[in-house]
Amino acid sequence: MPMNMTWRWYGVGNDAIQLSDIRQIPGVEGIVWALHDKLPGQVWETAEIQTVADQIRPYGFHMDVVESVNVSDDIKTAGPLRDQHIDAYIQTIRNLAPFGVKVICYNFMPVFDWTRTDLFHPVGDGSTALYYEAAKIRQDPREMADYVMSFTEKYHMTFPGWEPERMAKLDELFERYRPVSKEDLWANFRYFLEAVMPVCRETGIKMAVHMDDPPWDIFGLPRLLVDEASIDRFLKMVDDPHNCLTLCSGSLNADPRNNVADIVRKHCDRIAFAHIRNVKHFPNGDFSEASHRDCDGDTGILDILKAYHDCGFQGYIRPDHGRHLWTEGPGTVRPGYGLYDRALGVMYMLGVWDALDKFDR
Repeated sequence: MPMNMTWRWYGVGNDAIQLSDIRQIPGVEGIVWALHDKLPGQVWETAEIQTVADQIRPYGFHMDVVESVNVSDDIKTAGPLRDQHIDAYIQTIRNLAPFGVKVICYNFMPVFDWTRTDLFHPVGDGSTALYYEAAKIRQDPREMADYVMSFTEKYHMTFPGWEPERMAKLDELFERYRPVSKEDLWANFRYFLEAVMPVCRETGIKMAVHMDDPPWDIFGLPRLLVDEASIDRFLKMVDDPHNCLTLCSGSLNADPRNNVADIVRKHCDRIAFAHIRNVKHFPNGDFSEASHRDCDGDTGILDILKAYHDCGFQGYIRPDHGRHLWTEGPGTVRPGYGLYDRALGVMYMLGVWDALDKFDR
């Protein structure tokens, strides 16, 4: 039986790709969605969820996976509004359950949800892709943040974890995280998970944490989920079947020392959601995102898909960031989330899976 193929969609008025376009991609069963205008700490109200359900369901898609219900900085730093924001998160989980939601993808990264230095970097074949230039991350974070936010302002696109309201207070955010050590962050993470696990058991919804992207400390900010050992620690810290992973091949393999296929085989029963993304490494520590085809990057996509297949994985999976192809570019496409390369990625993954079903017995 194949894995459950899904597609991340940013919603009406917030995504140039239409649900009618996605419907034409063979094998896509569900839409990974979110309420992108909600700030961390706010309750997702039932009427707001219903609006999205009314958009998605007529096209025959399920809406089992939500990405992202973002965790507030008060929760991550044990701030004064921590318990209030946890209560709001719990209410959001309860509000999502009647709509058939099975998985919530989220992250626990300080300040920045993800970090790239070029949103449309030429990769040599006429296409562009997200790019990480290591040297720029050793400098002032304001330069990178201003670059990303100038793009969102110019093209009226919002990015999860890069809310303008938060980024306008970047200096204040860094000051809030300054006294938070890595162990403090682990402790705050555990506090949050232990608080939400009872409602997860009640509703059957799995919390699936996304890996830190990239998987190392940046600008002095601690990162937690960066390798096999830290994933082991996370799963043991709150050892509950509802405490799961969104295993992102690209985030983990930005560090070439990580073997994603090995992690899949070790923790397949705790992977609720899989992101498949390919990256190309450079000797100076830079990396570029690449097509999903195994030989176009260094992530080991074939080994990863075989590991999922060998484990009998029947969870949710989606193509992650792709290149920007043909007519796609600044102003016409959300960086990393174009139509064409992700559609190619879907077909590549399903082709590999079909071959494994037929020949790998």
